[in-house]
Amino acid sequence: MATTKRKGGTSGSERTNPRVWLYSILLAFQYGAQPLISKRFTRPEVIVTTSVLTCEIAKVTCALILMVRDGSLKKVFSQWTLVGSLTASGLPAAIYALQNSLLQISYKNLDSLTFSILNQTKIFFTAFFTYIILRQKQSIQQIGALLLLIMAAVLLSIGEGSSKGSSSNDPEQILFYGIIPVLVASILSGLASALCQWASQVKKHSSYLMTVEMSIVGSLCLLASTTKSPDGEAIRRHGYFYGWTPLTMIPVLANALGGILVGLVTTYAGGVRKGFVIVSALLVTALLQFMFEGKPPSVYCLVALPLVMTSISIYQKYPYRASQVADGESTGIFEKFLHSYQIRSQISANGLFPCNGGGSPNAVLEKIKNPDAD
Repeated sequence: MATTKRKGGTSGSERTNPRVWLYSILLAFQYGAQPLISKRFTRPEVIVTTSVLTCEIAKVTCALILMVRDGSLKKVFSQWTLVGSLTASGLPAAIYALQNSLLQISYKNLDSLTFSILNQTKIFFTAFFTYIILRQKQSIQQIGALLLLIMAAVLLSIGEGSSKGSSSNDPEQILFYGIIPVLVASILSGLASALCQWASQVKKHSSYLMTVEMSIVGSLCLLASTTKSPDGEAIRRHGYFYGWTPLTMIPVLANALGGILVGLVTTYAGGVRKGFVIVSALLVTALLQFMFEGKPPSVYCLVALPLVMTSISIYQKYPYRASQVADGESTGIFEKFLHSYQIRSQISANGLFPCNGGGSPNAVLEKIKNPDAD
């Protein structure tokens, strides 16, 4: 029976692919700079729903352009069905739409580094919902990393009220309009990520198609919510682009680009590289906040930042491995067991024991291996 070699992880070509490095660097910069860009170019009176809807439209446009460019548009939509789309993308899209609105609220009430660190708790919730939905277990090291992440989130929650980097000095406003929204958004992000992973494994959707479907469904959900929401009333009273300036499109387009890049990094590099991108993005946020805002991070942020970085690194470096040996080794063990079982069966059937004239145990084994030898 031929043995099978254990398959490795990421191939060498993937590790050295220039596109992987390009997408990773772009995502790290976009993810780290997004909080600062939003605070700098989005005026407080801008209606949150309008920026989210415009971002979704930009995502669809970019994804369609990229699908036309790589020639996959015709093939993808020839196989597209409404039921399949709603099953794979409908629920995650609705969840992401709510998550984006919560993130927009949190942007304005937390300092940039605190927002970025708290936003990383979505990794814990992703692991939790991935286990619930897909039954993917965590290693001991990963559980420890998740505990470190929780510790960092607790530190930030306790100390955020005294942070001097936020846009508000009211502790209650920081808690209810900053910390709680971003944590709820992280929970929703974890649930949606697990659902998207299920959709990609079962439905085999491409990253561009998922982007288009989820953006459209999410936009429809937001439009439906405007019939009774305060944002909808504000849009009807002041207009869709109330508070907008030409510069408001900068954070909108940057956020749309980030949505495209997340799918590309996941597709071409996998979760490990994406984890390192997230860690790098935290450093980008801290650097840009110091450079452009002149505000050093709070003491709680300084304590929590290495915890977050360490937890993410450990989580990505030590994935869960099933308690089984490699394919080749398991084949060898199975062969040995089968051979031993066959020997015992033949001994029992033929009465080949020393007392029956079969000779010594070694002679018995030799006779079984070479039955034609006299």
